[in-house]
Amino acid sequence: MQTPHITVTDLTMAYGDFVIQHGLNFTIDRGDVFIIMGGSGCGKSTLLKHLIGLQRPAKGDVFYNRRNFWQATAEERTKLMRRFGVLYQSGALFSSLTLAENIALPMGEFTDLSRSEIADIMSYKLALVGLAGFEDYYPAEISGGMQKRAGLARAMALDPEILFFDEPSAGLDPVSARLLDDLIIKLKETLGTTIVVVTHELASIFSIGTNSVFLDSETKTMLATGNPKKLLAESKDSKIIQFLTRGEGNVNNEA
Repeated sequence: MQTPHITVTDLTMAYGDFVIQHGLNFTIDRGDVFIIMGGSGCGKSTLLKHLIGLQRPAKGDVFYNRRNFWQATAEERTKLMRRFGVLYQSGALFSSLTLAENIALPMGEFTDLSRSEIADIMSYKLALVGLAGFEDYYPAEISGGMQKRAGLARAMALDPEILFFDEPSAGLDPVSARLLDDLIIKLKETLGTTIVVVTHELASIFSIGTNSVFLDSETKTMLATGNPKKLLAESKDSKIIQFLTRGEGNVNNEA
């Protein structure tokens, strides 16, 4: 039995009078790897900002476990946001801090854990993403793929219920991107974390996605929601088919 974790109802996103998307309605179930996809400029990253509390909707609601996020008090929203972990495109690590210090930072800020407890958790999180032994390295001393994994370790520092990724494969070579996809699947299976991913990478969409929403920049609304493989197999919308087949238009494409 699937349990709704995030529910978006009649959401409109806008900058002033300029509407980015309207009429968004979808549900992210607990344990989903949910893909936010669509062409360039359709509002994928803007939708992510609405989900994590960085931008208020022009209209509509976002519910977490049936609690209305944007109608909650500032204090209640802050408590909900503590359950989020966010991995930005660049990894967003502090260059002047070691990996250990980067991962320990949110625990030092938002918990009452002792230094030894923080150190133990930090080492565990780095080991979880395959970076055991790299505690004393600075971000500039490791590869881009390793920086993304370190950013993921920091995003998991407070044991979030939900992880949000903004273009996690951006700038990575195919092998590093595949390793990151494998890690995302591992986190879903071992920790049961709900994961929301903004991406246009088809390999990632089909290998990790269990659910999705497809945004369209022309109509400024969603065209479909559901498992990406099922959308490819069953959708009659040419825009969805063209996107999911790299313009080949072959609904029998196997990804």
